[in-house]
Amino acid sequence: MGTHSAVFAEVRVDEALGRQMNHNLADYHMPVNADIHAIDVLFVDERDDIVNPLGVKGVGEIGVVGVAAALSNAIWHATGKRIRELPITPDKLLG
Repeated sequence: MGTHSAVFAEVRVDEALGRQMNHNLADYHMPVNADIHAIDVLFVDERDDIVNPLGVKGVGEIGVVGVAAALSNAIWHATGKRIRELPITPDKLLG
């Protein structure tokens, strides 16, 4: 989710009409497994039977928040170009 928001997600607006131009999934790039390689999954050694019968808690979308900033910083360190608008696209790097 974080990589998708940083690199792929973009809402295009028609300036004359004020309408969203890419409002269907046909125009929307969905990331797949080939876009993301290895992911480390970590479990905290703490059981919480109040939350659910398995005793586990999910972090959910909290971990997604910093991904775009981390990718932007990685691109800056690699290229020297600071990108401050999402999504990060090749035209922003070359421009």
